[in-house]
Amino acid sequence: MKQSGHRQEKIGVVTGAKMNKTVIVAVQHTFQHPLYQRVIRQTRKFKAHDESGQCGVGDVVRIVETRPLSKTKRWRLAEVINRAK
Repeated sequence: MKQSGHRQEKIGVVTGAKMNKTVIVAVQHTFQHPLYQRVIRQTRKFKAHDESGQCGVGDVVRIVETRPLSKTKRWRLAEVINRAK
């Protein structure tokens, strides 16, 4: 199978795991405001496919871009970096 292009990877925290085979991952993006030089934090939520259902709320995970799996799911779980306590 040929892969075209480079798939994006993001690291975030699982904020919801109540759906079947789906988790919601919050990814934080920090940048400096171009005019005011203040560091701004933005959070964006992504729905990711979790085939085995291994994630829980609070886990730090890596997600990768994939083909559209549903109306809103375009990411899949690559690995669990750190489990919640």
